[in-house]
Amino acid sequence: MRIIRGKYGRRRFNVPTNITARPTTDFARENIFNVIENIMDIEGARCLDLFAGTGAISFELLSREAASVTAVEKAPTQGRFIEKVARELGDRNLRLLRTDALRYIKDATASYDLVFADPPYNLENFGAIPEMVLNSSLLHPGSLFIIEHSKAYDFSSLPHFYQHRAYGSVNFSLFIIPESECE
Repeated sequence: MRIIRGKYGRRRFNVPTNITARPTTDFARENIFNVIENIMDIEGARCLDLFAGTGAISFELLSREAASVTAVEKAPTQGRFIEKVARELGDRNLRLLRTDALRYIKDATASYDLVFADPPYNLENFGAIPEMVLNSSLLHPGSLFIIEHSKAYDFSSLPHFYQHRAYGSVNFSLFIIPESECE
């Protein structure tokens, strides 16, 4: 895993071979972060990484000076890897929650400036996740929500849909909560 840009840019970490996550490719991650940075200022933002996997998104956010990142990952192997990388970086702005991301969406009371979700593509009821997030308390006016998905999904009819981006086989749907309202 490589951190692309920012204060930890170009740092590499060997992902254990027994990790079952499907990390976002460097190409897709670099491109979606270019899009994010044209929409909002990551520096100082409160961010949430749902289905964190290897933590690549979390560490990219921290590298670009997010004020805090909450990473939600229930798999023990992935959780240990995220903790190891955070220790090696010495970054104290990461909070790892070892819990089910769907339960976190449902029960969360905190809101974030940026919510990124990268669920396993084969997760049962995958298509319901954007609505769950949009109807949760995770977002506030001005929040950006991004879900990574396969080309099998089209979320453009959902409220607050902003745009769709595709980089190879990796697709992202972006949602922006208007400053004047919140779901």
